[in-house]
Amino acid sequence: MRILLIHQYFLEKDDPGGSRFNEMTKVWVAARAEVTVLAGMLNYVKGQKPEKYRGKAFHRSLYQPGLEVIRCSVSQHYNTNFAGRLWAYFSFVLSALWAGLFKCKWKYQVILVSSPPLFVGITAILLSLFKRVPFVFEVRDLWPESAIDTGVVTNKTIIRLSYWLEKLIYRRAALINVLTPAFKTALVEKKGVDPEKVIFIPNAADFSISDELLNSYDPRSLREELDLNGKFVITYVGAHGVANHLIQVLYAAEQLQDSAVQFLLIGDGMQKKWLMEQAQQRKLTNVKFIDPVPKKEVFKYILASDMGASVLKKVDTFKTIYSNKTFDYMSCKKPVLLAIDGVSRELVETADCGIYVEPENPQDWTAKISKYLRQSGRAKQQGENGYLYAKAHFDRGQLALKYLEYLNQFH
Repeated sequence: MRILLIHQYFLEKDDPGGSRFNEMTKVWVAARAEVTVLAGMLNYVKGQKPEKYRGKAFHRSLYQPGLEVIRCSVSQHYNTNFAGRLWAYFSFVLSALWAGLFKCKWKYQVILVSSPPLFVGITAILLSLFKRVPFVFEVRDLWPESAIDTGVVTNKTIIRLSYWLEKLIYRRAALINVLTPAFKTALVEKKGVDPEKVIFIPNAADFSISDELLNSYDPRSLREELDLNGKFVITYVGAHGVANHLIQVLYAAEQLQDSAVQFLLIGDGMQKKWLMEQAQQRKLTNVKFIDPVPKKEVFKYILASDMGASVLKKVDTFKTIYSNKTFDYMSCKKPVLLAIDGVSRELVETADCGIYVEPENPQDWTAKISKYLRQSGRAKQQGENGYLYAKAHFDRGQLALKYLEYLNQFH
């Protein structure tokens, strides 16, 4: 089975960020599939192009036996403004199309494309036509709705074109994978997609890292290094962008200044510098900003914490998503402080693995966090609950094999 994966954000080895397909492709290769990935050259957390790619249009590398990655040129204006990000999207559409036509030598059985950005669907449609191969379209986020709700896209012409493109992609795709049940409801009931075309392989927990560290790593040294002893540590891992709206963490921290609560914010993004300035202006001693670290190091920080935070802006579209990091916290036996309503809230409450706080309501944050300070055993019990629930329902290794079964129908 040969798979052509188009994923603009496919990570380099040891890069921080969402590693869904880095992990899934390992499972596929172990199951004797061969995979070529068309990915972008830009490090999206830092908004920079690594030195080894400068001046190059394409870069081919063997990620591991059976898994080849072709890095395609992307504009470096990704994190400047909306126009810069839009051009970064379209520059990848064009470079990935060229790579798919002239750099990929194999005969593939299926093309798999992961969105957002929605525009990579253009590449998938054209490569599917030229190569006479079906394509599977993955919806990681409802776009353009999420871009509209967060205020990233306001131009009416772009919005109309985006909806037209979305409809075309859904019509041409052989299968559509959604990451949450709410996505399927939206596609079938609101967008008229044939339910027979929709499959469900969600985000999940990577136990290959967490189980190893749970058995071998002692987080006490890291807590001591970061001066966290005696603190109730709440860690957020992820992007510091408009959609994440991390200013709400600072508002909560301001109200909890005199408590034992310490927030760690790990990652980078468009708003990180501004957030650090805001924390300094407010004289917040209970917020630490940490630069992005590789996935294994991220898990060490989570294990050194008492709780993990999943945070997004208060908009209706985000009620349909599962946060990636929620599963990382669950796999590390840490309860989830969830500032996301909707299906994520249903997941956390069903698993009894954390607590929902109303997004952008610092009083609710303060009241809910204070419960954990008063109830010393609550965090540990909910952490265990989340681990067991994720093992039963969201094991990425098992879900990757299920995904491969769907793709194998095109073999």
